[in-house]
Amino acid sequence: MSRAFILLLDSFGLGALPDADKYGDAGANTLGHIAAWAASQGKPMRLPNLERLGLAAAAHKASGEWPVGFNQRDGFAGAWGAAREQSTGKDTQSGHWEIAGVPVLFDWGYFPRTVPSFPQELTDKLQEITGVAGWLGNCHASGTTIINELGDEHVASGKPILYTSADSVLQIAAHEEHFGLERLYQVCEAAYELVKPYNIGRVIARPFVGANGDYKRTSNRHDYAVPPPSPTLLDHVKEAGGEVIALGKISDIFAGQGVTRLIKGPDNMALFDALLSTADEAPDNSLTFVNFVDFDQLFGHRRDIPGYSNALHELDARLPEFIAKMKEGDIAVITADHGCDPSWNGSDHTREHIPMIFFGPAVTPRELPISNTFSDIGATLAKHLGVKPLSNGTALL
Repeated sequence: MSRAFILLLDSFGLGALPDADKYGDAGANTLGHIAAWAASQGKPMRLPNLERLGLAAAAHKASGEWPVGFNQRDGFAGAWGAAREQSTGKDTQSGHWEIAGVPVLFDWGYFPRTVPSFPQELTDKLQEITGVAGWLGNCHASGTTIINELGDEHVASGKPILYTSADSVLQIAAHEEHFGLERLYQVCEAAYELVKPYNIGRVIARPFVGANGDYKRTSNRHDYAVPPPSPTLLDHVKEAGGEVIALGKISDIFAGQGVTRLIKGPDNMALFDALLSTADEAPDNSLTFVNFVDFDQLFGHRRDIPGYSNALHELDARLPEFIAKMKEGDIAVITADHGCDPSWNGSDHTREHIPMIFFGPAVTPRELPISNTFSDIGATLAKHLGVKPLSNGTALL
């Protein structure tokens, strides 16, 4: 019998894609630039467990450069490679859906980098429907930054904070206590219906708490997402009678489609704890899919290189705990959905290769080719689980 696990390090890119210049991302390299920064501080990165599985070799394959401080050149314990995105964007949904076998070959709608960013007819209609006092923000912004900039005014006025990013997304932030969590969800549900003509992928509720300019987002985030346009790996596993366990924001990204169980967590380490618990009791023929979101939302978008580096070290240190819980026939893959180089300009994602590092008792260590679609990951897991092949992608093992 067999089980599969996807450990997705949100935004953990391995170097620019060949078409990155079209996105303003030529030269981006999330891991490479973090490693170079760490070495420049006199504290080279030490990720021994990821390196042993083949991370540095995968990065070299993707970018042509070995990350500074990574010295292992052979004898890897995983099947390692890198993948290029077939989808036309560099956003969360496109990356996740493509991994699961459904690349996004259409163009999402996006809101412009103007102030205001949102059409007045949209914000006016949303205000009319929801009865809010008005809007703050209405621009492109980093969510963790804008809540501290506008949180006091929001609490005083009752006006939600409205913002967007390079993703196809409309985000609404509000204080859980002063505005109300359920009220925020209701506003976002109304917004989800109104943005459909604009072909927007997600509306995200961003609740926060705190006071006097010191605010912190909570784990009660909720994404109102467009469902994938065709069946994904998650659907195939569910239809075959297997359990699909979604940790973190995975269920939101797939609009609940194909998910049989949802487990939330406030941060990377809480989600890792949940992953360990799931590894103890997940049944045969199950798929567990976890998104470690802190890499992206706390460190990538905020251009926090030390924070990103520390988070990688934290995850690497705990990886043996998960490996020890793997059973005969299990397979796991460490991957990402896009890049978010914390050394890059702005606060947006970067178009990069992603790692494909397969490991577990069912995996023979080897070098893998550079895949031309993230879907090779999903196709490999579909074959391992014995479910119907995906409509996109080729099994690598």
